[in-house]
Amino acid sequence: MTPITLTVNGERIGAQVEPRTHLGDFLRDQLRLTGTHLGCEHGVCGACTVLIDGQPARACIAFAVACDGLDVRTIEGFEDDAVMAALRAAFSKEHGLQCGFCTPGMLIAARDIVLRLPEADERRVRIELSGNLCRCTGYLGIVTAVTSVLAARRSAPAAAAPPSAAPAPLAAFAPAEPVRAAAAAPAETAPVSHEGWTRFSETVAIKRPPAVVWAALADFPAVAACLPGAELTEHDGRSVKGRLTVKLGPMTVSFAGSAIVERDDASLTGTAKGAGSDSISRTRTRGELTYRLAPAAGGGETQLAIAVEYDLQGPLAQFSRGSLAQDLGRRILGQFAATLNARLAGAPAPAAGAPLSAGRLLWQTLWARLKALFGGR
Repeated sequence: MTPITLTVNGERIGAQVEPRTHLGDFLRDQLRLTGTHLGCEHGVCGACTVLIDGQPARACIAFAVACDGLDVRTIEGFEDDAVMAALRAAFSKEHGLQCGFCTPGMLIAARDIVLRLPEADERRVRIELSGNLCRCTGYLGIVTAVTSVLAARRSAPAAAAPPSAAPAPLAAFAPAEPVRAAAAAPAETAPVSHEGWTRFSETVAIKRPPAVVWAALADFPAVAACLPGAELTEHDGRSVKGRLTVKLGPMTVSFAGSAIVERDDASLTGTAKGAGSDSISRTRTRGELTYRLAPAAGGGETQLAIAVEYDLQGPLAQFSRGSLAQDLGRRILGQFAATLNARLAGAPAPAAGAPLSAGRLLWQTLWARLKALFGGR
């Protein structure tokens, strides 16, 4: 597995991928951006066309690792794009789609034509669209839709984007230097909500002043040692790579992954965004963690507010559903806080290598629910 960081539809994404994984499979399987359609998977039909650093490219023959540090835009990333809105309306009006399978790639290619070739006539539009195949429409509605948008923009030139800003058609791309993150902005107490993700939050008390706790959370190996099953293999000032081993009854899964960490010293807030996968069960996960420190009453202790949001895909996804998973997550955060308190008080570090026993924590969670249900008896 290889860690990559790229921007997809304006959001910075960290993930672990196999070197052979194509960008189209990564977008669909890991990010669930299924608007990118895979047809021939040989770079011929154009159904998988996306923008990579602003240039149309085939997602089915581009490797995800080659996109490390690059900007990717899929059909889902054009909601506020005026040119794309005009093309969508024209495709509908001119009956430029039937089954819709080629449509996402066709729209992205058409947008490139409108921006790059504002004077294109019907013949040039047909030539430019020849790399995108359609088995339904006969192309007449598609060509008419594109030429109508071109004509409308020529009649209102002030609304047209400068042609120089548009990229070359279906240009090849080469791996670029990774995009360097800007200085971390103050994080919110909770991450931005993602539809369908599991979310939970907890506030725990740490028996040390905020400055001491803030410094402790910058020591990534020490933080990892506070969570059973966590193993840190690489780290620097803003990224970590490691493994989390979880025991689920007779089954043990080991998630290898990486994360980007951003911290703001002024507001005592931090975020971590990452992804990982278990090679045995083929289960993948991605998530965001946000934390904020605030002084407790008296100033000698710290209130540590943590919010976690994650998505689990694959055979083990059923374990992440429902309120029970949220209760389990809160219990794990409580265990982490207890270990961190002990470490800051001078207790020795726990023995490394023991997996996180999700089964034992799950039983504790169920038992606590039963006690609450029957009035603590």
